[in-house]
Amino acid sequence: MNSRKICLAVDLGASGGRVVAGIYDGARLELNELSRFPNEPVEQDDGWHWNLEQLFASVKQGIALAAKKYGDAVASVGGDTWGVDYGLLDAEGKLLGAPFQYRDRRTEGMQEEAFRRMPGNEIYRRTGIQFMFFNTLFQLLAETNPRARLEKAERLLFMPDLIHLHLTGEAVNEKSIASTSQLFDPRTQTWERDVIRAMGLPDKIFGNVVDAGTVLGELQTGVAAETGAKNLRVIAPAEHDTASAVVGVPAEEPEPVFISSGTWSCMGRELNQPVISDGSFQAAFSNEGGVFGTTRFLKNLAGMWPLQECKRIWDAAGKTAGYSELIARAEKSPPFAAIIDPDAADFKAPANMPEAIGEFCRRTGQTTPTDPGAFTRLILESLALKYRSVKESLAQVTGKPVGKVYIVGGGSQNQLLNQFAADAMNCPVVTGPVEAASSGNIVMQLFALGEIHSLAEGRALVRRSFETKIFEPQNTGLWNDAFARQQKNPAADRL
Repeated sequence: MNSRKICLAVDLGASGGRVVAGIYDGARLELNELSRFPNEPVEQDDGWHWNLEQLFASVKQGIALAAKKYGDAVASVGGDTWGVDYGLLDAEGKLLGAPFQYRDRRTEGMQEEAFRRMPGNEIYRRTGIQFMFFNTLFQLLAETNPRARLEKAERLLFMPDLIHLHLTGEAVNEKSIASTSQLFDPRTQTWERDVIRAMGLPDKIFGNVVDAGTVLGELQTGVAAETGAKNLRVIAPAEHDTASAVVGVPAEEPEPVFISSGTWSCMGRELNQPVISDGSFQAAFSNEGGVFGTTRFLKNLAGMWPLQECKRIWDAAGKTAGYSELIARAEKSPPFAAIIDPDAADFKAPANMPEAIGEFCRRTGQTTPTDPGAFTRLILESLALKYRSVKESLAQVTGKPVGKVYIVGGGSQNQLLNQFAADAMNCPVVTGPVEAASSGNIVMQLFALGEIHSLAEGRALVRRSFETKIFEPQNTGLWNDAFARQQKNPAADRL
């Protein structure tokens, strides 16, 4: 088909969101950002929550801008967000309070409680998901004492499901987002009822699950009137933002290795089936749902979180500098003055990230950075070494060598980190597109509209439409030495 189609990607992250128009002319895809808005958690008496009403309003504003600009040419809309966070609905379909933010402290001690109810290795065997303190399983376990919300709940919906509910009135879970919960079986692609029951959670809240690329319906009458959008179909893309970003990987080869780089770095390999073994359990890999029956075999890494938190502290102290300036300072700083594990517990949610990094360096007998440039270099080098460690584990656990790595998402704009990644991993790194999640979101909408017919066809569209860049490894000897040095440090957390 050669007809012009315009699809809207609602791409929500943990710090901000946007609505992007994807203009497809039958050969290429062009992206046009219509609106951008903040997404900040709010503190209430019982903890930190997402401001869902504000997000709804921002999404509708983006749709209204699209309707005003493109009129009836807008064919569809679909949303993707971060994983694990959810809302609970009562019997009337009303939300039982604002969704909790995943870093809220209510999950403290919940892993230990879960393991009392079912051994950790058994939970992993059934769900194939690495243990992280914010997983939906642990958030829901925190709801069991007291059980007030769970006793009233009739349905659980994840964040993008809630967006789609607001737009259509339909309560549906999509597989890629459901798979992040640690309550889903990646082999059968259905809810893991034995884990659900062992955790004391009500069966009834886990309902219908659909594939990415499913048409959910049209806008509700009120939303259509409010936005001015007519005949707009709502389509479930790969609702987890990493799943959409992986669709947007510009790979020609099957089973590409990827890093979706942002606040989190999600690094792994697309596979045709899950890998759930003693090796994957020990290495803490997750098996999350992809599109067309694929599995995203990956690890969630801290990504740019430590640098973002450092910048927040520096900005508050009046030491404001943009990321480009910080990276320029980092390039001039001495290499490998110190190495941290970005995923160490020290850096999970400290009040002051620079102080936490400094304390870690002192405790491990390393040089403590003294200026933002040195902090930035330390963080980027440490993250690149983390990539090296995961690359080696990935090859070992899957039995598949890694030839090249694709880096997509906002973090792919960081040229210094891209080069560090190629150096540390000693392999070519292909970067771009920056807007991988929006691109992948729109690819799945085009699939639902009958414009493309396979994942390979969608990725060919991405390659035709967006620029990529290749980074070749350099100075690998220095990086090999740094990696060996870190591995020999018994006081440091393991990379």
